Amino acid sequence: MTQKMMGVLYDVETHTINYHLKKVFTDSELEESSVIRNFRITATDGKNYNTKHYNLSAIIAVGYKVNSERAVQFRKWATTIIQEFTIKGYSMDDERLKNDGSVLGKQYFEEQLQRIREIRLSERKFYQKITDIYATSIDYDITAQATKRFFATVQNKLHWAIHGQTAAEVIVDRVDHKKDNMGLTTWKDAPNGKIQKFDVSVAKNYLTENEMSQLQRLVTAYLDVAEDMALRKIPMTMQDWEKRLNRFIEATDREILKDAGKVTAVIAKAHAESEFEKYRIIQDRLFESDFDRMIKQLELKNVDKE
Repeated sequence: MTQKMMGVLYDVETHTINYHLKKVFTDSELEESSVIRNFRITATDGKNYNTKHYNLSAIIAVGYKVNSERAVQFRKWATTIIQEFTIKGYSMDDERLKNDGSVLGKQYFEEQLQRIREIRLSERKFYQKITDIYATSIDYDITAQATKRFFATVQNKLHWAIHGQTAAEVIVDRVDHKKDNMGLTTWKDAPNGKIQKFDVSVAKNYLTENEMSQLQRLVTAYLDVAEDMALRKIPMTMQDWEKRLNRFIEATDREILKDAGKVTAVIAKAHAESEFEKYRIIQDRLFESDFDRMIKQLELKNVDKE
């Protein structure tokens, strides 16, 4: 494997690989002459060049030194193997043995397809379905920085793609105790029940019917893509799904969220709840319960009898 290939493997720049290889050789961790072979490669310019290729020992040594999410994944996996070997005296990949030497056998993709279809049919929120798809990644790690980043931004990415605001921004922009239903278009007990405090800090409760329809179609189309990947037996990593979501949004001629937005979730929640306290007084004055409506109907019937 060349330095460039190792850079792709561990998701770092080539110069980073070069730095760590030099350190490996300087520290006498490996003998340079024993881990390198020159191979003639034809470059894109059509010319042949002698290129250094490093063996597995060098690749593993670099994996223990590089500071990247992919390298951390490798070290976790390697530690598990070493620990198992130390305790048992051997290490066995049961799943790979069951699937003719591959973890990506027919059964893997059949199960993947079932998981994706189950996600589609679930009653989970729109953005939660996207995170559920992400969790099907072949290298899924809940502790990875990539996972934390994806989970923290996916809801805002979807909102931004639909109406150009983050979840927090749309709450602050649209909540107003002077408006009908304080700006909400839906809430848990809608349309006749009271608006509760927990309703006002949910961004989708402020979306128009058209915006909700767009959001639903966007997520449905993304689930179609996920199902298609499984049908075509294409394994997806965490990084693949993160890139795929951005590319998918761009393909629909919508904008990608570049930052965290101008309003934090904490500020949005506080502002919405402040507006709710003002609206609560108005709501209590105007609200008609089922009991109130029944009394009115009885009064009208009595008037008709007279």
